[in-house]
Amino acid sequence: MLPVSILLVVGCLIAPLHGVPPIWSQPEQVHVSYPGVHGSMVVTWTTFNETESVVEYNEWGGKLFTLVAKGNATTFVDGGSEKRRLFIHRVTLSGLKPGSAYVYHCGSEAGWSDIFYFTALNESLEWSPRFALFGDMGNENPQSLARLQKETQVGMYDVILHIGDFAYDMDEDNARIGDEFMRQVESIAAYVPYMTCPGNHEYRYNFSNYKNRFSMPGDTEGLWYSWDIGPAHIISFSTEVYFYPEFGKDLISKQYEWLKKDLEEASNPSKRQTRPWIITMGHRPMYCSNADKDDCTMFESIVRRSLEDLFYLYGVDLELWAHEHTYERLWPVYKYKVYNGSAEEPYVNPRAPVHIITGSAGCREKHDGFIPKPRDWSALRSTDYGYTRMQVLNSTHLYLEQVSDDQDRILLPDILTWD
Repeated sequence: MLPVSILLVVGCLIAPLHGVPPIWSQPEQVHVSYPGVHGSMVVTWTTFNETESVVEYNEWGGKLFTLVAKGNATTFVDGGSEKRRLFIHRVTLSGLKPGSAYVYHCGSEAGWSDIFYFTALNESLEWSPRFALFGDMGNENPQSLARLQKETQVGMYDVILHIGDFAYDMDEDNARIGDEFMRQVESIAAYVPYMTCPGNHEYRYNFSNYKNRFSMPGDTEGLWYSWDIGPAHIISFSTEVYFYPEFGKDLISKQYEWLKKDLEEASNPSKRQTRPWIITMGHRPMYCSNADKDDCTMFESIVRRSLEDLFYLYGVDLELWAHEHTYERLWPVYKYKVYNGSAEEPYVNPRAPVHIITGSAGCREKHDGFIPKPRDWSALRSTDYGYTRMQVLNSTHLYLEQVSDDQDRILLPDILTWD
Protein backbone atom coordinates (compact mmCIF):
# COMPACT_ATOMS: atom_id res chain seq x y z
CA MET A 1 0.00 0.00 0.00
CA LEU A 2 1.31 3.46 -0.89
CA PRO A 3 2.20 5.39 2.29
CA VAL A 4 -0.34 8.16 2.75
CA SER A 5 2.33 10.42 4.19
CA ILE A 6 3.82 10.73 0.70
CA LEU A 7 1.02 10.75 -1.84
CA LEU A 8 -2.71 11.28 -1.90
CA VAL A 9 -4.53 9.67 -4.85
CA VAL A 10 -7.73 11.39 -6.00
CA GLY A 11 -9.21 9.90 -9.15
CA CYS A 12 -6.38 9.96 -11.66
CA LEU A 13 -4.53 12.88 -10.03
CA ILE A 14 -1.52 12.38 -7.78
CA ALA A 15 -0.71 15.28 -5.47
CA PRO A 16 1.54 15.76 -2.46
CA LEU A 17 -0.11 16.03 0.93
CA HIS A 18 -0.31 19.50 2.38
CA GLY A 19 1.79 20.17 5.43
CA VAL A 20 4.89 18.24 4.35
CA PRO A 21 7.75 20.59 5.26
CA PRO A 22 10.40 21.54 2.67
CA ILE A 23 13.91 20.22 2.95
CA TRP A 24 15.40 23.12 4.86
CA SER A 25 18.95 21.80 4.46
CA GLN A 26 18.77 21.72 0.65
CA PRO A 27 21.12 24.28 -0.99
CA GLU A 28 19.53 26.83 -3.31
CA GLN A 29 20.23 30.26 -4.80
CA VAL A 30 23.72 29.20 -5.88
CA HIS A 31 25.96 31.85 -7.40
CA VAL A 32 29.66 32.48 -7.93
CA SER A 33 31.72 35.67 -7.70
CA TYR A 34 35.33 36.67 -8.16
CA PRO A 35 37.03 37.71 -4.89
CA GLY A 36 39.76 39.69 -6.62
CA VAL A 37 42.44 37.07 -5.91
CA HIS A 38 44.05 35.25 -8.80
CA GLY A 39 43.05 31.61 -9.16
CA SER A 40 40.03 31.95 -6.87
CA MET A 41 36.24 31.86 -6.99
CA VAL A 42 33.67 32.22 -4.22
CA VAL A 43 30.60 29.97 -4.22
CA THR A 44 27.62 31.36 -2.26
CA TRP A 45 24.31 29.67 -1.51
CA THR A 46 21.40 29.62 0.94
CA THR A 47 19.81 27.04 3.24
CA PHE A 48 17.08 27.47 5.84
CA ASN A 49 18.72 25.20 8.40
CA GLU A 50 22.26 25.44 9.67
CA THR A 51 24.46 22.95 7.83
CA GLU A 52 28.09 22.53 6.85
CA SER A 53 29.43 24.60 3.95
CA VAL A 54 31.16 22.32 1.45
CA VAL A 55 31.99 22.52 -2.26
CA GLU A 56 33.07 19.38 -4.09
CA TYR A 57 34.60 20.04 -7.51
CA ASN A 58 37.12 19.08 -10.13
CA GLU A 59 38.33 20.15 -13.55
CA TRP A 60 35.98 19.44 -16.43
CA GLY A 61 36.63 15.96 -17.79
CA GLY A 62 38.10 14.61 -14.57
CA LYS A 63 36.49 12.40 -11.97
CA LEU A 64 33.69 14.31 -10.29
CA PHE A 65 34.09 15.84 -6.85
CA THR A 66 37.62 14.71 -6.03
CA LEU A 67 38.53 18.17 -4.71
CA VAL A 68 36.88 19.49 -1.56
CA ALA A 69 36.78 23.00 -0.07
CA LYS A 70 35.04 24.07 3.11
CA GLY A 71 33.82 27.44 4.28
CA ASN A 72 31.31 28.80 6.73
CA ALA A 73 27.77 30.12 7.01
CA THR A 74 26.49 33.37 8.44
CA THR A 75 22.99 33.82 9.82
CA PHE A 76 20.95 36.48 8.06
CA VAL A 77 17.84 37.63 9.92
CA ASP A 78 15.58 39.59 7.59
CA GLY A 79 14.20 42.86 8.94
CA GLY A 80 10.56 42.02 8.11
CA SER A 81 7.86 41.21 10.65
CA GLU A 82 8.57 37.46 10.58
CA LYS A 83 12.31 37.91 11.22
CA ARG A 84 13.02 34.99 8.90
CA ARG A 85 16.40 33.32 9.33
CA LEU A 86 18.50 32.37 6.34
CA PHE A 87 21.89 30.72 6.40
CA ILE A 88 24.22 32.19 3.77
CA HIS A 89 27.10 29.86 2.92
CA ARG A 90 30.40 30.97 1.41
CA VAL A 91 33.26 28.80 0.24
CA THR A 92 36.37 30.12 -1.51
CA LEU A 93 37.96 27.86 -4.10
CA SER A 94 41.68 28.56 -4.43
CA GLY A 95 44.48 27.36 -6.67
CA LEU A 96 42.28 27.26 -9.76
CA LYS A 97 43.99 27.02 -13.13
CA PRO A 98 43.32 30.18 -15.15
CA GLY A 99 41.02 29.50 -18.08
CA SER A 100 40.18 25.96 -16.93
CA ALA A 101 36.58 24.78 -16.60
CA TYR A 102 35.43 23.27 -13.31
CA VAL A 103 32.39 21.18 -12.41
CA TYR A 104 31.01 21.59 -8.88
CA HIS A 105 28.16 21.12 -6.50
CA CYS A 106 27.71 22.59 -3.04
CA GLY A 107 25.99 21.75 0.23
CA SER A 108 26.62 19.05 2.81
CA GLU A 109 25.68 15.49 3.62
CA ALA A 110 22.29 16.93 4.56
CA GLY A 111 21.66 17.95 0.94
CA TRP A 112 23.52 18.79 -2.28
CA SER A 113 22.80 21.28 -5.04
CA ASP A 114 22.50 20.51 -8.73
CA ILE A 115 25.74 20.18 -10.67
CA PHE A 116 27.08 23.43 -12.15
CA TYR A 117 30.23 24.53 -13.92
CA PHE A 118 32.32 27.68 -14.28
CA THR A 119 35.57 28.74 -15.92
CA ALA A 120 38.33 30.18 -13.75
CA LEU A 121 39.18 33.68 -14.93
CA ASN A 122 42.09 34.04 -17.30
CA GLU A 123 44.86 36.08 -15.67
CA SER A 124 46.56 37.25 -18.86
CA LEU A 125 46.74 40.97 -19.59
CA GLU A 126 46.20 40.04 -23.23
CA TRP A 127 42.87 38.35 -22.51
CA SER A 128 39.69 39.85 -24.02
CA PRO A 129 36.96 39.32 -21.38
CA ARG A 130 33.29 39.33 -22.41
CA PHE A 131 30.53 40.80 -20.24
CA ALA A 132 26.78 41.02 -20.06
CA LEU A 133 25.68 44.09 -18.13
CA PHE A 134 22.32 45.36 -16.99
CA GLY A 135 20.41 46.73 -14.04
CA ASP A 136 16.86 46.82 -12.75
CA MET A 137 15.88 43.18 -13.22
CA GLY A 138 12.92 41.93 -11.20
CA ASN A 139 11.54 38.52 -10.45
CA GLU A 140 8.32 39.70 -12.13
CA ASN A 141 8.72 40.55 -15.83
CA PRO A 142 12.46 39.70 -16.08
CA GLN A 143 12.19 40.16 -19.82
CA SER A 144 15.85 39.58 -20.65
CA LEU A 145 16.46 36.60 -18.39
CA ALA A 146 15.61 33.78 -20.81
CA ARG A 147 18.03 35.04 -23.45
CA LEU A 148 20.73 35.61 -20.82
CA GLN A 149 20.24 32.07 -19.48
CA LYS A 150 20.95 30.47 -22.84
CA GLU A 151 23.79 32.79 -23.77
CA THR A 152 25.50 32.31 -20.42
CA GLN A 153 25.22 28.55 -20.47
CA VAL A 154 26.66 28.26 -23.99
CA GLY A 155 29.67 30.30 -22.88
CA MET A 156 29.09 33.74 -24.42
CA TYR A 157 30.13 35.60 -21.25
CA ASP A 158 32.96 35.52 -18.77
CA VAL A 159 31.33 37.86 -16.23
CA ILE A 160 27.89 39.32 -15.48
CA LEU A 161 27.66 42.88 -14.13
CA HIS A 162 24.35 43.61 -12.38
CA ILE A 163 24.31 47.36 -11.85
CA GLY A 164 21.84 47.60 -8.98
CA ASP A 165 18.11 46.98 -8.35
CA PHE A 166 17.31 43.33 -7.83
CA ALA A 167 14.01 41.42 -7.57
CA TYR A 168 11.73 44.43 -6.90
CA ASP A 169 12.27 44.01 -4.02
CA MET A 170 14.43 41.50 -2.19
CA ASP A 171 12.94 42.42 1.19
CA GLU A 172 9.29 42.00 0.11
CA ASP A 173 7.13 39.29 1.67
CA ASN A 174 9.68 38.92 4.45
CA ALA A 175 12.48 38.41 1.91
CA ARG A 176 10.71 35.61 0.02
CA ILE A 177 10.83 37.74 -3.15
CA GLY A 178 14.58 37.90 -2.67
CA ASP A 179 14.69 34.12 -2.37
CA GLU A 180 12.67 33.68 -5.53
CA PHE A 181 14.81 36.12 -7.49
CA MET A 182 18.01 34.41 -6.40
CA ARG A 183 16.55 31.08 -7.52
CA GLN A 184 15.74 32.61 -10.91
CA VAL A 185 19.19 34.08 -11.54
CA GLU A 186 20.92 30.89 -10.39
CA SER A 187 20.55 29.85 -14.04
CA ILE A 188 23.18 32.45 -14.96
CA ALA A 189 24.91 33.32 -11.69
CA ALA A 190 25.98 29.75 -10.90
CA TYR A 191 27.98 29.62 -14.16
CA VAL A 192 29.89 32.92 -14.35
CA PRO A 193 30.97 35.48 -11.73
CA TYR A 194 27.94 37.62 -10.88
CA MET A 195 29.34 41.00 -9.83
CA THR A 196 27.04 43.59 -8.31
CA CYS A 197 26.52 47.06 -6.90
CA PRO A 198 23.60 48.29 -4.76
CA GLY A 199 20.62 50.22 -6.10
CA ASN A 200 17.82 52.18 -4.47
CA HIS A 201 15.50 49.15 -4.37
CA GLU A 202 17.88 47.47 -1.91
CA TYR A 203 17.74 50.24 0.70
CA ARG A 204 15.39 48.67 3.26
CA TYR A 205 16.89 47.62 6.58
CA ASN A 206 20.15 49.34 5.62
CA PHE A 207 20.63 47.29 2.44
CA SER A 208 20.67 44.11 4.52
CA ASN A 209 19.42 41.78 1.79
CA TYR A 210 22.04 43.05 -0.63
CA LYS A 211 24.87 42.95 1.90
CA ASN A 212 24.08 39.44 3.06
CA ARG A 213 23.17 37.69 -0.18
CA PHE A 214 26.17 38.68 -2.32
CA SER A 215 29.89 38.08 -1.85
CA MET A 216 31.96 40.83 -3.41
CA PRO A 217 35.67 41.65 -2.96
CA GLY A 218 36.86 43.89 -0.15
CA ASP A 219 35.47 44.49 3.31
CA THR A 220 32.57 46.91 2.69
CA GLU A 221 29.81 44.31 2.30
CA GLY A 222 29.79 44.95 -1.44
CA LEU A 223 29.07 48.69 -1.20
CA TRP A 224 32.31 49.62 -2.97
CA TYR A 225 35.21 47.57 -4.29
CA SER A 226 37.47 47.18 -7.33
CA TRP A 227 39.07 44.35 -9.23
CA ASP A 228 41.18 43.66 -12.30
CA ILE A 229 40.30 41.58 -15.34
CA GLY A 230 42.35 41.39 -18.54
CA PRO A 231 43.43 44.92 -19.52
CA ALA A 232 40.69 46.56 -17.41
CA HIS A 233 40.33 47.87 -13.87
CA ILE A 234 36.69 47.84 -12.76
CA ILE A 235 35.40 49.97 -9.89
CA SER A 236 32.01 49.30 -8.31
CA PHE A 237 30.54 51.87 -5.93
CA SER A 238 27.32 52.92 -4.27
CA THR A 239 25.40 55.96 -5.49
CA GLU A 240 22.97 55.28 -2.66
CA VAL A 241 25.21 56.74 0.06
CA TYR A 242 24.09 60.17 -1.22
CA PHE A 243 20.38 59.39 -0.90
CA TYR A 244 20.12 57.46 2.38
CA PRO A 245 22.16 59.46 4.92
CA GLU A 246 20.20 57.82 7.73
CA PHE A 247 22.44 54.78 7.28
CA GLY A 248 25.58 56.81 7.92
CA LYS A 249 26.63 60.18 6.56
CA ASP A 250 30.23 59.11 7.05
CA LEU A 251 29.82 56.61 4.20
CA ILE A 252 29.92 59.53 1.74
CA SER A 253 33.40 60.63 2.78
CA LYS A 254 34.66 57.08 3.33
CA GLN A 255 33.63 56.01 -0.16
CA TYR A 256 34.96 59.20 -1.75
CA GLU A 257 38.37 58.83 -0.12
CA TRP A 258 38.47 55.17 -1.13
CA LEU A 259 37.53 56.06 -4.71
CA LYS A 260 40.21 58.74 -4.85
CA LYS A 261 42.89 56.37 -3.56
CA ASP A 262 41.82 53.57 -5.89
CA LEU A 263 41.76 55.88 -8.91
CA GLU A 264 45.17 57.30 -8.02
CA GLU A 265 46.60 53.80 -8.03
CA ALA A 266 44.75 52.73 -11.19
CA SER A 267 45.85 55.83 -13.12
CA ASN A 268 49.49 55.57 -12.07
CA PRO A 269 51.44 55.40 -15.35
CA SER A 270 53.05 52.05 -14.51
CA LYS A 271 49.67 50.51 -13.65
CA ARG A 272 47.88 52.11 -16.56
CA GLN A 273 50.44 50.81 -19.01
CA THR A 274 49.39 47.25 -18.14
CA ARG A 275 45.69 47.92 -17.47
CA PRO A 276 44.77 51.01 -19.50
CA TRP A 277 40.98 50.72 -19.20
CA ILE A 278 39.32 52.21 -16.11
CA ILE A 279 35.61 51.33 -15.93
CA THR A 280 33.18 52.34 -13.19
CA MET A 281 29.74 50.95 -12.32
CA GLY A 282 27.18 52.62 -10.10
CA HIS A 283 23.40 52.55 -10.07
CA ARG A 284 22.08 56.12 -10.50
CA PRO A 285 23.44 57.96 -13.55
CA MET A 286 25.00 61.40 -13.70
CA TYR A 287 23.13 62.19 -16.93
CA CYS A 288 19.97 60.96 -18.64
CA SER A 289 17.29 62.35 -20.95
CA ASN A 290 14.35 60.57 -19.40
CA ALA A 291 10.97 62.19 -18.87
CA ASP A 292 10.85 61.77 -15.11
CA LYS A 293 12.20 63.70 -12.16
CA ASP A 294 15.06 61.38 -11.22
CA ASP A 295 18.37 62.82 -10.08
CA CYS A 296 19.98 62.40 -13.50
CA THR A 297 17.42 64.73 -15.10
CA MET A 298 18.45 67.59 -12.81
CA PHE A 299 21.08 70.09 -13.95
CA GLU A 300 22.68 69.91 -10.52
CA SER A 301 22.52 66.14 -10.24
CA ILE A 302 23.74 64.97 -6.85
CA VAL A 303 25.76 62.11 -8.35
CA ARG A 304 27.27 64.31 -11.06
CA ARG A 305 28.13 67.08 -8.63
CA SER A 306 29.73 64.61 -6.24
CA LEU A 307 31.80 62.45 -8.60
CA GLU A 308 32.13 63.89 -12.11
CA ASP A 309 35.27 65.94 -11.43
CA LEU A 310 36.95 63.02 -9.68
CA PHE A 311 36.26 60.58 -12.51
CA TYR A 312 37.35 63.11 -15.14
CA LEU A 313 40.53 64.03 -13.27
CA TYR A 314 41.73 60.43 -13.16
CA GLY A 315 40.78 59.59 -16.72
CA VAL A 316 37.92 57.13 -16.29
CA ASP A 317 37.15 55.76 -19.73
CA LEU A 318 33.69 54.23 -19.35
CA GLU A 319 30.95 54.79 -16.76
CA LEU A 320 28.22 52.14 -16.50
CA TRP A 321 24.85 53.03 -14.96
CA ALA A 322 21.28 51.73 -14.68
CA HIS A 323 18.23 53.00 -12.67
CA GLU A 324 16.42 54.40 -15.72
CA HIS A 325 14.40 51.60 -17.35
CA THR A 326 15.79 52.43 -20.77
CA TYR A 327 19.04 52.29 -22.69
CA GLU A 328 21.01 55.42 -23.44
CA ARG A 329 24.53 55.84 -24.78
CA LEU A 330 26.16 59.23 -24.42
CA TRP A 331 28.84 60.99 -26.39
CA PRO A 332 32.01 61.60 -24.38
CA VAL A 333 30.85 64.30 -21.96
CA TYR A 334 32.10 66.43 -19.10
CA LYS A 335 30.06 69.18 -17.45
CA TYR A 336 27.44 68.95 -20.20
CA LYS A 337 29.99 69.62 -22.93
CA VAL A 338 30.64 66.98 -25.60
CA TYR A 339 34.28 66.01 -26.07
CA ASN A 340 34.21 63.67 -29.06
CA GLY A 341 37.51 62.41 -30.41
CA SER A 342 36.52 63.87 -33.79
CA ALA A 343 33.36 64.55 -35.76
CA GLU A 344 33.94 61.47 -37.90
CA GLU A 345 35.09 59.13 -35.11
CA PRO A 346 33.62 60.38 -31.81
CA TYR A 347 34.72 57.35 -29.78
CA VAL A 348 38.32 57.28 -31.05
CA ASN A 349 40.54 58.96 -28.46
CA PRO A 350 37.58 60.60 -26.67
CA ARG A 351 38.51 63.48 -24.39
CA ALA A 352 35.99 62.70 -21.64
CA PRO A 353 34.29 59.61 -20.17
CA VAL A 354 31.66 57.71 -22.14
CA HIS A 355 28.44 56.90 -20.23
CA ILE A 356 26.20 53.87 -20.78
CA ILE A 357 22.80 53.63 -19.03
CA THR A 358 21.46 50.08 -19.19
CA GLY A 359 18.49 49.62 -16.86
CA SER A 360 16.02 47.90 -19.18
CA ALA A 361 16.46 44.23 -18.28
CA GLY A 362 12.81 44.06 -17.19
CA CYS A 363 10.86 44.48 -13.97
CA ARG A 364 7.32 45.10 -12.78
CA GLU A 365 7.70 48.88 -13.25
CA LYS A 366 7.96 48.35 -17.01
CA HIS A 367 9.61 51.08 -19.15
CA ASP A 368 10.55 54.69 -18.52
CA GLY A 369 10.01 57.33 -21.19
CA PHE A 370 12.30 59.93 -22.78
CA ILE A 371 11.86 63.63 -23.35
CA PRO A 372 10.96 64.22 -27.05
CA LYS A 373 14.19 65.91 -28.09
CA PRO A 374 17.49 64.28 -27.07
CA ARG A 375 20.10 66.39 -25.32
CA ASP A 376 23.22 67.31 -27.26
CA TRP A 377 25.24 64.78 -25.28
CA SER A 378 22.83 61.87 -25.99
CA ALA A 379 24.00 59.59 -28.82
CA LEU A 380 21.47 56.73 -28.84
CA ARG A 381 18.26 56.00 -26.91
CA SER A 382 15.95 53.01 -26.74
CA THR A 383 12.93 52.08 -24.64
CA ASP A 384 13.16 48.41 -25.64
CA TYR A 385 13.75 45.75 -23.03
CA GLY A 386 17.30 44.50 -23.28
CA TYR A 387 20.83 44.42 -21.94
CA THR A 388 24.34 45.37 -22.98
CA ARG A 389 27.21 43.23 -24.22
CA MET A 390 30.75 44.44 -23.73
CA GLN A 391 34.12 43.01 -24.70
CA VAL A 392 37.43 44.56 -23.75
CA LEU A 393 39.16 43.56 -26.96
CA ASN A 394 42.68 44.70 -26.07
CA SER A 395 44.54 47.64 -24.55
CA THR A 396 43.18 50.08 -27.17
CA HIS A 397 39.75 48.81 -28.26
CA LEU A 398 36.54 48.14 -26.31
CA TYR A 399 33.37 46.88 -28.02
CA LEU A 400 29.81 47.65 -26.87
CA GLU A 401 26.43 46.61 -28.26
CA GLN A 402 22.89 46.78 -26.96
CA VAL A 403 20.60 43.77 -27.35
CA SER A 404 16.96 44.65 -27.99
CA ASP A 405 14.96 41.80 -26.52
CA ASP A 406 11.80 43.29 -28.06
CA GLN A 407 13.18 43.36 -31.60
CA ASP A 408 15.47 40.32 -31.30
CA ARG A 409 18.37 42.28 -32.76
CA ILE A 410 21.44 44.33 -31.95
CA LEU A 411 21.08 48.08 -31.83
CA LEU A 412 23.83 50.19 -33.35
CA PRO A 413 27.12 48.95 -31.83
CA ASP A 414 30.20 51.07 -31.11
CA ILE A 415 33.89 50.55 -30.46
CA LEU A 416 35.65 52.80 -27.96
CA THR A 417 39.25 53.24 -29.12
CA TRP A 418 42.42 54.66 -27.64
CA ASP A 419 45.42 54.84 -29.98
